[in-house]
Amino acid sequence: MKKVLVLIAAGVFVLGQTAFAEISNDDLLNEIRNLRQEMKKQEQRISELEEQLAGMPKTVELSDMTIEDFDKHLDTHLLHRIGDYQLLGGLKMGAGSTFIIQGTDNANGSSLSDKGEDVTDASYSMYLTFEKEFEDYGKVFMGMETGDGAGVEDELQLFSNVNRDADDSDNSLCVAEAWHEHYFSAVPAALRAGKIDPTALIDNNDYANDECSQFLGRMFRNSPVIEFPDNSAGLRLNIEPVDIMGVSLLVMDGDGDWEDVADEIFFAGQLNFKPGLFDRNGNYRLIGWLNDRDHTKWNDSSKNQEKAYGIGISLDQELTDNLGMFARYGWQDPDVYLNGEEFSLEQAWSTGLRIAGSAWGREDDIVGIAVGQIMPSGEYKKSDSSRSAKDEGHFEAYYNYKVNDHLVLAPDLQVIWNPYGDDASNGNNTITVMGLRGQLDF
Repeated sequence: MKKVLVLIAAGVFVLGQTAFAEISNDDLLNEIRNLRQEMKKQEQRISELEEQLAGMPKTVELSDMTIEDFDKHLDTHLLHRIGDYQLLGGLKMGAGSTFIIQGTDNANGSSLSDKGEDVTDASYSMYLTFEKEFEDYGKVFMGMETGDGAGVEDELQLFSNVNRDADDSDNSLCVAEAWHEHYFSAVPAALRAGKIDPTALIDNNDYANDECSQFLGRMFRNSPVIEFPDNSAGLRLNIEPVDIMGVSLLVMDGDGDWEDVADEIFFAGQLNFKPGLFDRNGNYRLIGWLNDRDHTKWNDSSKNQEKAYGIGISLDQELTDNLGMFARYGWQDPDVYLNGEEFSLEQAWSTGLRIAGSAWGREDDIVGIAVGQIMPSGEYKKSDSSRSAKDEGHFEAYYNYKVNDHLVLAPDLQVIWNPYGDDASNGNNTITVMGLRGQLDF
């Protein structure tokens, strides 16, 4: 296009000169040679500028922007989430919101006036994250959350409830996480310190650890027999001496109140093997934990300052390009219960599949299917002869339908049998929960 414009300009110039004076053929040839040389110089200059732009980092400094430039930058590069784009000197930002509506039959919560009520409720949550990595020596992260609505959870009495995303905080904004992670140069290790989320660091799982895009039920988000504290002050040391193995050690304020943080501590360790079976990604985690908060023995209420401990496994394995599986198992001390709780659990297991939509021409869609059981403590059952204390069973299936790059809709089905071990005050019939999740990422 540029060559065409230059030739047109040359033609106009030549015609203009011809109109007012006689020009020899030699003059015309010299003029054309000069124009061609000028075109080559311009093309070379354009190539040099393109190479310079390609080598520049995708980082924009606020001091280099006008108000109009900054507004355009936010709209184009942040809100539309261009991949790998860094905002303001390497600061990365994420934002999203999750909306959930669920309806259930045979609700059995103690607050209901009638047994077996049908209930339909909604909830939503929003989050905003900031992250910056400092070359090869560290990273900082902050996550802020808000939301409202308990969903149907407050109408159900279960060992493990059905909406892990429910944030009944009455739209109060909180800092969910704020931590710094330091990378050691002498050893392959990283130390994280600050307000951290233990459920993302211990008992994590590639296919069952995110209520916004995977299973909604708490049963499949993390093991119900690990007494995780709320997000709180903590330290996590992660060591990966070889590619196929990693070790994580976690210590946190056990009750999450930031008071006397050395008195009631939650300890956990996780050993992760990554053997590369079938030449595919897989994680095989062994877990141990101890909770130093006060517990009471079921068979001796005078012993009310006991500790609790437990073990578990969490594994995920990619089987094919479109299929992956996961499994969990956990056990905890059945003799004690956390002070203030009405029951205690002894064992839990779960397993499930993740299926990618490529098989039916929807490569960005995901299907998840899981089943599991929760076994209450034997000592809990013995402490009251009127209790049934049966194993509570859970089934869940979801379908992530990608509407566009920003919105995913996910119908979700959960079925719970023997709810609350058949000891709920408002009925023990099988509970079915139908729901729809909308995940909006800005």
